[in-house]
Amino acid sequence: MRGKNTFVYLCASFSAFGGLLFGYDLGVISGVLTMPYFREKFPSGPAKEGSIVSSFLAGCFVGALFSGYSADKLGRRMSILVGSLTFIVGGILQATSESFAQLYIGRVISGTSIGILSTVVPMYQSEISPKEIRGRLVSLQQWSITIGIAVAFWIDYATGEINSPQQWRIPLWVQCVPAAVLALGIVFLPRSPRWLLDYDRNDEALTVLSKLRANGDKNDPAVISEYNEIKDNIRFERENASKGYAELLKRGPENIRRRIFLGIFIQIFQQLTGINAIMYYAPQIFTNAGLTSNSSKLLATGVNGIVNVLATIPEILWIDRWGRRPTMISGGLLMALCMTTIGSVLAVHGTKYYDNELGKNFVRLDSNASSYSIIAFIYLFVASFAYSWGPCGWIYPAEIYPLRIRGKALSITTAANWLLNLVVGQVTPTLLDSITWGTYIIFGSFCLIMTVSIFLFYPETKGKSLEEMDMIFGSISTRSSLEPSTAEKGQAPALIQVPGDDSNAQELGKTNTGTDG
Repeated sequence: MRGKNTFVYLCASFSAFGGLLFGYDLGVISGVLTMPYFREKFPSGPAKEGSIVSSFLAGCFVGALFSGYSADKLGRRMSILVGSLTFIVGGILQATSESFAQLYIGRVISGTSIGILSTVVPMYQSEISPKEIRGRLVSLQQWSITIGIAVAFWIDYATGEINSPQQWRIPLWVQCVPAAVLALGIVFLPRSPRWLLDYDRNDEALTVLSKLRANGDKNDPAVISEYNEIKDNIRFERENASKGYAELLKRGPENIRRRIFLGIFIQIFQQLTGINAIMYYAPQIFTNAGLTSNSSKLLATGVNGIVNVLATIPEILWIDRWGRRPTMISGGLLMALCMTTIGSVLAVHGTKYYDNELGKNFVRLDSNASSYSIIAFIYLFVASFAYSWGPCGWIYPAEIYPLRIRGKALSITTAANWLLNLVVGQVTPTLLDSITWGTYIIFGSFCLIMTVSIFLFYPETKGKSLEEMDMIFGSISTRSSLEPSTAEKGQAPALIQVPGDDSNAQELGKTNTGTDG
């Protein structure tokens, strides 16, 4: 089976470049904001820094809302292409900025791209993945984010010594490179087989599914079984429900509304951990930990990026063995411990002081031991997030919705992520400036609340196909969700629906048109 999965690994890995773009922008801005030449060109205080970060996140929110329509009409693959091309435009505007207005416009455009990609990439990965390794493949999105963050941190560190405005322009130019790679390469990836079947492109769907599962063997029993399972599910959905946004609020036997709330809150919780507060303002946070020179702050931030990358690897390898619930519960408890410890050390061993040059309040610690302990707990916090809520925050929403509303539902839940990300990005510099150590206590409290919420309200989804989610969340009984597949029984499938058969299209009762998948 491992050999048969080579192609699907390749497709999921390459599409994860969408996460690399987000990670790079997330990481690069934290260093750029502290660079002398940037501060000379764009003088700013805490509120202005928050607006620079939040303009990007506002674009992400808009892009996420648009992504549902794009994913359904243009298809998953074409939406990724649109997102990557849009990112290039935004990156160019940022790198050539001569005014706050141009900088803001570039960041909003780049953010719109990331809003699309952050919705569609996990959707695409989940729809091409076998259920046994779906968590692992969708986790590649988060791993790619961490790699982008780490690369950005180290590029900031390398260019920080340049004695010209290129100090900050080069890091912003570099973000266009992975976007161009994604735009050029995505056209060679297959369309989503589930999207193709939803648009009655049956021959293409079977061809793609056979490549993803059985090295192109269309007669493989597992391929035929999954093909029929998806078609049965599509038929049922067409006969029993609409596809409009209004359906997202219905109760119904499938519990769509419950799924929407679970998806929205898991995305909100991911932001309320405080992870992006750490990433956006890492140099300032390391200043509070006792690092005063810009190079030492950027170096510590670069190490932070490496911790983030390495700590994500265990989750990629074992999330489909651990399960989603235990992973998020353990990660939430560790993050709560780390945040409350950081806040407590700053409160007990720190003294607030005002930096006239930067126009901000910082905390001066009374000993090296206090500084080292805070740095260690920052790294432990990042590692705790990286193996748990980082990937699971994207995996869980991508797998719980029915196909007919998956694009719309994911656009809403991802928009919630970006809305909270925007709020966190805007208020964090003000919180760090005003209440300093109290900021960490707030985030630690949220980590504890989300841990309890996962324990009480979130069912386990590992090892279930996307078509079997109705069995977990609702009372709908369909052949595909409640009966074991013929492949699982070790028998040849009794029903083989022939792709391209006109009668089959009539039976499904729908003729759709689409441009890509």
